[in-house]
Amino acid sequence: MRPSKRAPDEMRKVTLERGVARYAEGSCLVTFGETRVLCTASLEERGPPWLRGSGKGWVTAEYAMLPRATHERNRREVNAGKPSGRTQEIQRLIGRSLRAVVNLPAIGERQIVIDCDVLQADGGTRTASITGAWVALHECFTWMRGRSIISVDPMRDHVAAVSCGIHKGTPILDLDYDEDSAADTDANFVITGTGGLVEVQGTAEAAPFSEEEFLGLLRLAKGGVAQLVALQKQAVA
Repeated sequence: MRPSKRAPDEMRKVTLERGVARYAEGSCLVTFGETRVLCTASLEERGPPWLRGSGKGWVTAEYAMLPRATHERNRREVNAGKPSGRTQEIQRLIGRSLRAVVNLPAIGERQIVIDCDVLQADGGTRTASITGAWVALHECFTWMRGRSIISVDPMRDHVAAVSCGIHKGTPILDLDYDEDSAADTDANFVITGTGGLVEVQGTAEAAPFSEEEFLGLLRLAKGGVAQLVALQKQAVA
């Protein structure tokens, strides 16, 4: 039995609530169990300078944890002068995941910035961020089309993410903090609605894992992402 009392292939309760930020062009409050992330999408009329004249837009992301998102207060990274290596890695992952399913020329020479702010962390903040960010971005595109800023939907597919791991010899889906901190192997899978792999991050915390174990984790992840994509469809319907 898992520490969370869930079945090995059982997700935590996931909710996706869009339209939660009054001023943002798109927004979503995503929860994976006790993990909560506010995702907002902001339209900027100018794209990055290095894309000027290309006719192509850009989607990028920023990620941060509130000081009391965890058991003890964390210092705000802005006071440290720069984001940590972990923060930079996560926000780049979010941006890459979203760009994989967006037709960037359809945006025009504009940029959309996704902000993912972790309100409460209990494992899986990056996977929750990607899943909720897709909803916020979709809402932003809907807002743009409604004002004739763009003429076609730039979104080519869904994308969502989920964690998997091996805990006491058992492959499990969607790890919370207690499970993640004690897992022998943990991995994050970013997968599109049509089943394409965008990114896979896997680490053996103890003994190396086998190819067979990796494929078992991939099967779990695909099942979890299918559930997340179904929830995304409901959220934007």
